[in-house]
Amino acid sequence: MKTKQSLGSRLAEGVSGGLVRVFLIVVGLFWLVPTIGLLLASLRSPEDIAASGWWKVFTEPSQITFDSYSKLLENEDITSSLLNTVWITVPATLLVVIIGSLAGYAFAWMEFPGRDWWFLGVVGLLVVPVQVALIPIAELFGKLGIFGSVTGVVLFHVGFGLPFAVFLLRNFFAEIPRELLEAARLDGAGELRLFFRVVMPLGAPAIASLGIFQFLWVWNDMLVALIFSDSGSQPITVALQTQVRQFGNNIDVLAPGAFISMVVPLAVFFAFQRQFVSGVMAGAVK
Repeated sequence: MKTKQSLGSRLAEGVSGGLVRVFLIVVGLFWLVPTIGLLLASLRSPEDIAASGWWKVFTEPSQITFDSYSKLLENEDITSSLLNTVWITVPATLLVVIIGSLAGYAFAWMEFPGRDWWFLGVVGLLVVPVQVALIPIAELFGKLGIFGSVTGVVLFHVGFGLPFAVFLLRNFFAEIPRELLEAARLDGAGELRLFFRVVMPLGAPAIASLGIFQFLWVWNDMLVALIFSDSGSQPITVALQTQVRQFGNNIDVLAPGAFISMVVPLAVFFAFQRQFVSGVMAGAVK
């Protein structure tokens, strides 16, 4: 005799069924609509954009043109800002990953005076808002002569990215079996060799997740770059905002510039998606 299922069981079966998967696919497609719309808008002329919406491309494919991207490459403000974005994002990401990894290992497995108090101080820095430090650090960078430069923007991002990096990696590294580290020490491995040969390979998923978070935060940042950069060091986010302020109808430059600014972090995320998921799942299991 077939037992009657409870309401909770029936709901659980429904959630795990194909209907929910179809729903999630539809939600994902809706999430991609703005990206697709921006891409199609960047492939249309300003006249076509003013006349109709981007979906008109599906009925009139002849509207597609790459003239806007040609004009973008001729705009020195946009091209130089893209290069500045790379010079800001790559060092800020690498420095946070490298320093955060070393500090996370030290807090997890090395003994030194005041280790726990220092770590509590790092955790306390997580709750400090960026806005609180803008004016004091701007004055400090002005005295050091790096205000308005790429170096100043990078240092600011590194300073505010390190607390989260140390906190994340310390907790991840602390879950590595002590026996594994002790066996490596018995084989004569020093701390640096132990870090690079044992800890780094095991912590690769967490490190990759941290790198993705840091890259996306720095690449998409506008507040810090707007304050700490000048016309020669501004990234793409500030350059696009300047274009809007100076040329309200400069859509033939804004659309392709905005799409390039958005597609780069998307490409980075999808390229390292497997490592990101592995890091999240590893942290969930632990």
